[in-house]
This record gives sequence, structure tokens and C-alpha cells, in this order.
Amino acid sequence: MRAVILGVAGLSLSAEEIALFETTPPLGVILFARNVQDPVQLRALCAEIRHVLPAGAVIAIDQEGGRVQRLRPPLWPGHKAAGEVGSADEAFAIGSAIGALCRAAGIDLVCAPVLDRRVPGAHEIIGDRAYGADTATIVARAGAMARGLLAQSVMPVGKHAPGHGGALVDSHLALPVLDLPAPEDLAPFQALSWLPWMMTAHILFTGLDDRPATLSPKVIGGVIRGTIGFDGMLITDDLGMKALQGSVVDLARQALAAGVDVALACSGEIAENRALLAGVPVLSDAAWRRLRAARAQVVST
Repeated sequence: MRAVILGVAGLSLSAEEIALFETTPPLGVILFARNVQDPVQLRALCAEIRHVLPAGAVIAIDQEGGRVQRLRPPLWPGHKAAGEVGSADEAFAIGSAIGALCRAAGIDLVCAPVLDRRVPGAHEIIGDRAYGADTATIVARAGAMARGLLAQSVMPVGKHAPGHGGALVDSHLALPVLDLPAPEDLAPFQALSWLPWMMTAHILFTGLDDRPATLSPKVIGGVIRGTIGFDGMLITDDLGMKALQGSVVDLARQALAAGVDVALACSGEIAENRALLAGVPVLSDAAWRRLRAARAQVVST
């Protein structure tokens, strides 16, 4: 399988998508609101993806609660934003509930919890998606949410290493620029480095590199793998976000060369997916090792 997780276009796979995925399969698929109509349709889509992709492929979704949840009322229960959660016990219950509804649909990778710190004066793209402003609160509640997902056989993805909370702009729209990762931003990622997956932040740390973190060997190797101590599956944030410049294929190659395990490209456009699957290498041996370890966390939880 290629070292990329891709979006798809609609409520079911098109004939073009099926042919492409059967010939050159990605590691997995990520789902968005455009792919979701109701529980019956969602289960059918996930079953179709599982039938087309090889065994071991993943199906992912963003389901944090609050502003970021693709499965929404009235057809699915809504869940609080992280910033509204009052305790670790409540966070675990929410993680377990989200995990159960995703597992029932056939989804095994949830892009949550957010490990970023809520920083006064920063852009509100994180805002109430953060569990708090202090390390102890974030670690207790984000860790509990992750354990709730794991308890339902769903792998969590901690976001956005090495810390997005201090960004002054939304990386969906522009490239945030900071000097260095703040120690207090790194701390939750260090404490939760046991998580099976983490996602990179599209932030330029000028004190470390002239490349955004997602594309930077210095940030990935020196900070995420080094200072944070994370040795699990590392995935990029969506390479189609406007923080990054260049073709998505070139960005995916740069990110993989910098040390991420999997690139993420969410557009669902067939031409882009075809180019990525032609241009991105297969999952590395190291990434396969990390993926097996990530799945073992589910089994042992």
C-alpha cells in the first residue's frame, strides 16, 4: 500500500476510484461530511472501501466533538467540544461513545484528541478544540479521551505536533510563523507520546528551519521524534491546506522524506488521487512496524 491516506468524492466509491484503489491501493481513506448521509449508507461505504483495499487498510474520520465532528445530530449523537469537557472521566466517556459509533460504522482511526494548548490571543482555529491552557488538564483529559477510543478498538490521532496553539493565523488559510516550539506547548505531546498516532502541524518555526514542520527533518526528527519522544505512526495534516505551497505530490514526497510515515490528502479529487498514488512510495518497513504497534495498543487495551 502507498504511504498516503486519501479522501474520496461521494457517498459511494465511483468506478474510477475502485479501479484506481484496486490497482494502486493507499494505506487508507479519510471520510468527510460529503461522504456521510445516514448510518446505513456510511456502513455500506466503509464495507465497500474494506472490500476494495487490502487487509490492514485504515478508514479515518475527524470526530473531535464540538466544531469538528463529521457524524452529527440528528442521525448521530453530538458531543461537547474539548474545552467544554469538565473532567477526565467525562473525556473518557466521550471518547468511548465516539469510538463506539465509529466502530459500528467500520471506522478504525479517529483524528482526535487535540493536544494543543489554548493560548490567549492566538487564532481561534484551535480555541475550544483544546482541552485547556495548562499541561495537567490537557494531559488528563486528552489522554482519557484517547483511552476511551482505544477501549472501543479505535486508534486515536493526537493533533497537531509539535503544537499549534500559539499560531496567530489559521493554517487552513495561511502559514503560521513562530520562532520556536514553546516548552509548554511541547509538554502535552511529551506526556502523551504513548499515543499510537500523531498528526503534524503546518507551522514554520524559524528558529529551527526554513521549512514548515510537516516538511522539516529538523522538526520531525529533532523535535517530534527526539524531544517529544514519539515513535508511533506520524501522519501529516491535510497537504491541501493553504499553509503549504506546491503540488500535493511534491509536498507528500517532501513530508515522507522528512520522516513522516503517511501523507494525508483530503480533496477526494480523482486526478489528484491518481497522481499521488503514482508518485508516492509504498509504506516503509519502519512505518509498518509502527502501524503494527499502533494496532497492538487497541488489542491490549
